[in-house]
Amino acid sequence: MVKKHSIKTNMRDEMIDITNIVQEFVYEENIQEGAIIVYCPHTTAGITINENADPDVKSDMLRRFDEIYPWNVVKDMHAEGNTASHMKASTVGASQTIIVTKRGLLLGTWQGIYFCEFDGPRQRDFYLKTLN
Repeated sequence: MVKKHSIKTNMRDEMIDITNIVQEFVYEENIQEGAIIVYCPHTTAGITINENADPDVKSDMLRRFDEIYPWNVVKDMHAEGNTASHMKASTVGASQTIIVTKRGLLLGTWQGIYFCEFDGPRQRDFYLKTLN
């Protein structure tokens, strides 16, 4: 089963917690054991798993991405001017695979699943696919 989910982002750079959306999909599909792939089909956005208890982690990560991949680099040749967003998305990656056991996501105590926007605000999609 593949399910498309739409999400509206509100800022140029943003990490949106989608853990509950993924868990709801596990319940809807009654997945007892298996895995879920969370996939982002965009070149300027991605999916990551990281800290979800301390909100400073998200802001620190976004700040550091901007330091590593600044927006105004004269040598960047990409006509759209969003090379930084492509670099950030490639660093984060397009997908994550999460193990499902006993109808729950096998995540660490502090982990959450995030849709990472690097070129917003936009209307975006991501996909959930079961592996069982």
